[in-house]
Amino acid sequence: MFTVIGIMFAGIFIGYLLRKLQFLKYTVRTISYTIFLLLFLLGIAVGSNEQIMNNLPKLGGQALLIATATTAGSVLAAWGVYVWFFKGGRDA
Repeated sequence: MFTVIGIMFAGIFIGYLLRKLQFLKYTVRTISYTIFLLLFLLGIAVGSNEQIMNNLPKLGGQALLIATATTAGSVLAAWGVYVWFFKGGRDA
């Protein structure tokens, strides 16, 4: 995990240093296609893994629970921020 984060930050740093180069303006168009290709390949890897496919009902239920809990937490936090900052819930 730290390797992935380190590579991402190295890319951000190098992109910042090279931001004036004209050819980097054309990479934006190819990034989406590259991400689509990576997601497709990830789907192939998951679909070909028998252990994942056999446990998909259990994994799907856990994923649904996690997604529901994180969405509810985000909505609750957004509501709290709205009330606190925009509805005058805080004395200025």
